[in-house]
Amino acid sequence: MAETKRRDRDRHVGAAWRQAAALPIWNDPVMPSELQGGMSNVNFVVEDGGRKFVVRLCGDIEVHGIVRRNEVAVSRAAHAAGVAPKVVYSEPGVLVLDYIEGKTFSPDDVRAGKNLSRIVDLAHRTHRDIPKHLRGPGILFWVFHVIRDYAHTLGEAATANLAQLRRLQAQAEELEHALGPIELVFCHNDLLAANIIDDGKRLWLIDWEYGGFNSPLFDLGGLASNSELPQPLRDALLEMYFGRKVSDQMRYRFAAMTAASLLRETMWSMVSELHSKIDFDYSSYTAENFSRFEKAFAAFKAMQR
Repeated sequence: MAETKRRDRDRHVGAAWRQAAALPIWNDPVMPSELQGGMSNVNFVVEDGGRKFVVRLCGDIEVHGIVRRNEVAVSRAAHAAGVAPKVVYSEPGVLVLDYIEGKTFSPDDVRAGKNLSRIVDLAHRTHRDIPKHLRGPGILFWVFHVIRDYAHTLGEAATANLAQLRRLQAQAEELEHALGPIELVFCHNDLLAANIIDDGKRLWLIDWEYGGFNSPLFDLGGLASNSELPQPLRDALLEMYFGRKVSDQMRYRFAAMTAASLLRETMWSMVSELHSKIDFDYSSYTAENFSRFEKAFAAFKAMQR
């Protein structure tokens, strides 16, 4: 089974390599180099004419709500807003971007106090400025709709643990109720440390396939959960973003959204286990995020006492 999966993966990457090498924008013959770590795309770095480019190859992924024409529109708007690299070329299933030379952040970099204000500035510019440049239909990313849709997808699978799914749905409903009314801004919606690049002068955000209008608490909560920020840094993050002292009510709402971000990541991985052809250990990723969600939900419940 493992050998078959490896051969299938090699064929998939080989076909993608040939597609990347044959794009009509290159001035000279190119030798794409695979970028490791993609969990939903096959990505390459290409050098041509003294410049470097990133080539992202992937079609729409219906089970994750990914529509590539939306990703292209958001990527263009994010570049115009000054937070993302330039879109050089696109066609169905292909997105070519300028390559950013710099350090890809790790959770340790996010937790470093010196970077937090820079990340908050990046979030502010993303939330405020991208709508000024976005063209086409409005794109919504509401995490609780995403969770409900994932529950439907998982419930259709013969291997689904229906009792567990019902429990997770009930927990999601409790978190949505606790969050209450929201401010609507344009969010990245996948604020992993690995999607932040420091070129030595400024920070960049990459990978906009989930970009859409949402509560700012989702980006902030995703950043906190994905990088495991301790409570003092979570308070500092909120104070920097909102420009005021953190109230108990804000902590409670933030705890709800932080738990929701982990539940979404868990269910994203569960669905990917069933549908993805990418060579990635989704099973371990599911277990890791599920454990973190359980802890986050317990912390949220403790705040009700």
